[in-house]
Amino acid sequence: MSEQAEDNKAKRKVRIELHKPEDFKQVYSIGAVGGHSPYDFRIGFYNDMPLPASKAGEEQVIQRKLETEVIMSPLAALELSKWLNQHVRDYEAMFGPIKKAHVSPKKESDTTLQDSTDIQGYT
Repeated sequence: MSEQAEDNKAKRKVRIELHKPEDFKQVYSIGAVGGHSPYDFRIGFYNDMPLPASKAGEEQVIQRKLETEVIMSPLAALELSKWLNQHVRDYEAMFGPIKKAHVSPKKESDTTLQDSTDIQGYT
């Protein structure tokens, strides 16, 4: 490739047009779960719904519905992380720190496994 052709290629402008197809769908989510492999990252977005207990004193059941899953390359996941971190910083600069919902302390006898996606406001 000649030097002039490389210069022309470097100066070429690209315009990206965002298009929403007719079947585009927005999903509200209260949390995410996922994982990764050497090849991709998977993020599933969910909502929780408390189910009514049939008797007083019974265990509360929360139904976690996986709404959608996004699969992306490691590079796309890294770019998403940078984008999300910047927007969280911007949000907190404008509205103040984001606070987690208060979760009551667990009883010592409670051996139920809970992760960073604790039930938000239902217990």
